Amino acid sequence: MGTHGPKIVESRNIPQLSTGDMLRAAVAAGTDVGKKAKAIMDSGGLVTDEIVIGIIKDEIAKPECQNGFILDGFPRTLAQANALDQMLAARGEKVNCVIALEVPDSVLEERICGRWIHKASGRSYHVKFAPPKSLPAGAKPSASNMKDDMTGEALMQRSDDTAEALKKRLSSYHAETVPILKHYEPAGIVTRCNANQAMDKVWGEIEGALNKTSSGSWSWKSLAFMTLQAAFVYAVCSKRFNLKLV
Repeated sequence: MGTHGPKIVESRNIPQLSTGDMLRAAVAAGTDVGKKAKAIMDSGGLVTDEIVIGIIKDEIAKPECQNGFILDGFPRTLAQANALDQMLAARGEKVNCVIALEVPDSVLEERICGRWIHKASGRSYHVKFAPPKSLPAGAKPSASNMKDDMTGEALMQRSDDTAEALKKRLSSYHAETVPILKHYEPAGIVTRCNANQAMDKVWGEIEGALNKTSSGSWSWKSLAFMTLQAAFVYAVCSKRFNLKLV
């Protein structure tokens, strides 16, 4: 979820839902959707969008998600966005705010390849821009000196945070994920934030968009955080509490 996802969790007091974690939990719990997913995975196949949507639907019905949630890593394609919209519509909800954090492709390699994360919390660090307190000045980052500031636990790097993997991710991002923004733009709910600036300024733009949404005629219901390969998009899904927009 990067740098700003945990801030939204804290400021809005809502949980983070990772599609990967939810899938594994559903399989372990033996739910109906989990059994379908397990059968596909055991046969070597890829879990379908329909199954992932089913898992999300089950999860957001839980009490801890009644005040909202952050959906991490979904949707990544236009087809998935359409499926998400349909599922939410059936619950009387909809996406009503999308925030795109935009960074030039040329800047991303340094950012992504220097990124380390604390897996349990989602806190993100960077060897240059936001190093943990455990990293001595001028030292080469390693598992032994990259520790989470709050817990002291070891940080990790994602296996795809490499220059070679980034090229593939950018290609996929522009081809499959950018259309998600175009999908929501006609509704006038997309805010594009300049993420190539100081983190406090980026957060200020994010807060502005979130506050603008929550002050309207829609109540907070769900906050879907969608990791979009190179950039990030937050989609705020709200449930109308009044039949008339004012």
